Amino acid sequence: MTDLQPARGTHDLIGEDQRRHHHVAETARRIAASYGFDEWITPIFEDTRVFSRTLGETSDVVTKEMYTFEDRGGDSVTLRPEGTAGVCRALVTNGLTQSLPKKVFYAGPMFRYERPQKGRYRQFHQIGMELIGPAEPLADAEVIACGWDILKALNVHADTILELNTLGELESRAAYREALVAYFTAHKDSLSQDSLTRLERNPMRILDSKDERDRKIVADAPTIEAHLTEAAATFYAKVKELLARFGVPFRENPRIVRGLDYYGHTAFEFVTTKLGSQGTVMAGGRYDGLVAEMGGPQTPAVGWAAGIERLGMLLDAAPAAPVPVAVVPIGDEAEAAAIGVLQSLRAAGIRAEMSYRGNLRRRMERANRIEARTAVILGADDLAKGVAQVKDLKTGAQEAVSLPDIAAFLA
Repeated sequence: MTDLQPARGTHDLIGEDQRRHHHVAETARRIAASYGFDEWITPIFEDTRVFSRTLGETSDVVTKEMYTFEDRGGDSVTLRPEGTAGVCRALVTNGLTQSLPKKVFYAGPMFRYERPQKGRYRQFHQIGMELIGPAEPLADAEVIACGWDILKALNVHADTILELNTLGELESRAAYREALVAYFTAHKDSLSQDSLTRLERNPMRILDSKDERDRKIVADAPTIEAHLTEAAATFYAKVKELLARFGVPFRENPRIVRGLDYYGHTAFEFVTTKLGSQGTVMAGGRYDGLVAEMGGPQTPAVGWAAGIERLGMLLDAAPAAPVPVAVVPIGDEAEAAAIGVLQSLRAAGIRAEMSYRGNLRRRMERANRIEARTAVILGADDLAKGVAQVKDLKTGAQEAVSLPDIAAFLA
């Protein structure tokens, strides 16, 4: 069985990798909570319709990347490829559409059958947030500001930039769609096969093509700005004004798009040049029609998702591992007393360990292997006096401390 390896596109989170992952998720939780977001935990798998209905039957995720299977009861279920659809489904099925707004934070694994590469896995992890209910530009600006504050708290903001665009509302997008169809039709002979398919179904998605043939054509494609209604232009201007008030720097990128009709107005991405081709670390936008797709009422919403692995790769260094205290008993009688010391340290929130066997030399070797900073040494003579020797393993300094005071002394 020694030839068994992790499934392709998955990875174990151990040691430094785990500490990076934990630091990103916990930092995001803390900042999101300060903005009033509550964490929701939805199932890792859902009825396939939750995703096929919301991501679009013809999207790449649905047609090529979803882990979909029939369970033993004959139902089609899918491992979640993203988090927003599950949150909106939970909102509807738990009867929460009458108590808006809802500010939702989530964190957890997602699954997509993609070609693994740096920063991209088949099981990957995301943090994300959804602000459901408000239709005002302030909601868009606030969720972006929260994302920016998370990047700042992780100290990776200097390596990222917010790129911003508007998709307008339905009237604006309809006019823009006509302009795109006319432009790309004139270049049909040069488009990739995928983009030819998109030209018929959703020409805006051609703007997001990664094919080099398409990129050259997209460079001169019309932008949405000239096709915005007055209301859409005003909404976008207000978002930009509010981002300035929140202190979030940005640059406009008219090529940021979302492929489905229920996306509208704000679209944005935090991007970096530090991770090669996987440059997007956080992305989102407004999706005022998604809750209705789930069978709920027409409900405005805005949110984003970010890859934990990618954010972890941006960290300058992994957070340091907790430094333990080694409790070192000398003899069987001392071991019984050592258990009391161990538990008092742990109750005080101090990481404490004790070897399961061995003489003084071997136990001290174990203390060095776990990189303990301090050893609490309990011998028979010291126990008779009600003390233990607390030794600094870096400096060698040592002093006697009464047993009831050890936890406070080390804290």
